[in-house]
This record gives sequence, structure tokens and C-alpha cells, in this order.
Amino acid sequence: MEQYGSVFEKISGEYYNLTASEKKVADYLLSHQSRCQHLSISQLAEASQVAEATVSRFCRRLGYKGYNVFRLAMVKAGVNIENGSNPLSGEVLDSDSFSDVCSKLYTANSNAMAQTMSLAREEDYKIAADILMQSDKVLCMGQGGSMIIAEEAAHLFSTIFGKYFAVSDAHTQMVYAVNVTERDAVLFFSYSGATKDLVETLSQVKARGAKVILITHFPKCPGAEYADVVLQCGADEGPLQLGSIGARLAQLFLLDILFSEVCRRNLDQCRESRSRLAEAMVDKHL
Repeated sequence: MEQYGSVFEKISGEYYNLTASEKKVADYLLSHQSRCQHLSISQLAEASQVAEATVSRFCRRLGYKGYNVFRLAMVKAGVNIENGSNPLSGEVLDSDSFSDVCSKLYTANSNAMAQTMSLAREEDYKIAADILMQSDKVLCMGQGGSMIIAEEAAHLFSTIFGKYFAVSDAHTQMVYAVNVTERDAVLFFSYSGATKDLVETLSQVKARGAKVILITHFPKCPGAEYADVVLQCGADEGPLQLGSIGARLAQLFLLDILFSEVCRRNLDQCRESRSRLAEAMVDKHL
């Protein structure tokens, strides 16, 4: 677990190794911003609706000797948690001024990209870039809000390369999945990495020998089992903050890194493709 920069990155990274009861503790800690470091073990257990023994196991699962050591890690992480679950990104409150709202959202979104940068492993991006460069066809997939990012990925890469295609519908994804070859690749976006459609689709893709690049927040999620490489995005979402802008910005930032890693390997082709595109788009403007 040494790769994690803070206690909350550790909780996110190990989330899918936790038991159902331990996940309740993790959900509470990730979705409440303010003073969790001041809670006693009994208070945290009560708030998470689990037994104290579960909290102790949770701490040991993350590599801490006990709850006091874990709480110290939260203090060092500089956590500021508001009691009560908040559905708004950046923990925006109804009592905040407009200036407070802007400041909180800016901080939350900036932190999402900063966390993504801290989680970026050069060797993983190189593996992903190799897969994309060597593939005959790359299918960009996702579900819900993550599909929006997948479509952006297909659009972005298509400005340079002609082999990227967005496949949005879950049923259509399965159609493509059963027809890929060993020369193809799938670029799959999923914040949770734990949807039924994702697992079903990627299992078919892997059965046919195609490569899989998974973009997710949880490196040990169920979908990671089918991935050749996992690229981890930042941004911690609470249960009520699904599809937050911070999470999407984190994925977009990750996409930009990956795109740059691929393009810098052949800058001449990038310049030529962008030049042709610019010329072709001239007549589209008034």
C-alpha cells in the first residue's frame, strides 16, 4: 500500500478488497467532510452503523495497527469533514455565499486533478500508449457519465488517428466485444469499475484476446481483473455525489496525459493531421 499518498487515497485504492461492513466505514469517511479525526472508534462505528470490531478490522486492513494510528493518519491528511452526507461536490452548503461556492468548487476540482497527477505511474501510461499505438482499432466505451468521457476520448484521438470509435449503448458494446480480434483494443472509462455491463463486456473482450485499458478510481475493482493496464483517476465521490464534475475533470486530465504520451511519439504525424483538419474546417466558420 506504499503507493498511496494519503489515508483517503488508500481507502479508495483498497475499497474493493473490503468486506461489505468495512465498505460502510469507508463510505462514511469518504462522504463526510469535517472532523472525522475527532471521532472516537465507538462514534465512528455508530455513525457507520457497524460494530467497533469492524472499524478495528477496517484499520488493520489498510495497514494501520489500530484506530488511534489510523486517526492520526487522518489528522496528517488535513481532513476537514462536515457532519452529514452532502450531495454537492466540494461540500457546498446552503449557508455558503456565492464566493464561497466558487472557491469550494475550484478547490475540489483542482484537488481532483492534483490527486490524479499524484497517482499517475509513468510505466502504466507507457504500457497504455504502446497498446493504443499497436492496435488496429480502438473502441472507447463507458456507461452513464463515464460514456461522455469515452466519447470525448474517441473525438480527441480521432483528430490525429482514424482508428478510434465510441460505442455508447451497452447492447452495442456487447456486439462489438464479441467481434474484436487480438489486434484490437478497448479503452474503457468507469469511475467505479464495478458495473455489471462493464464486467460482462470486458470478459468477452478478453476472451477474444483484445487488449483492455481501464480508467477508474479503484485500481482493485472487479473490472481490473480483465484489464491489461489500469490508469487511476483522482476525485473522491460520496454516495450522493455520482457524476460530479470533479470526477469528470480527473478523467479528462488523465485522458489528456494519455493523449500526449501517444502523440509525442510521433509529433510529425500529429502536426500533419492537425494541419489537414484545420484546413478542412476553415469553410465551417463564418
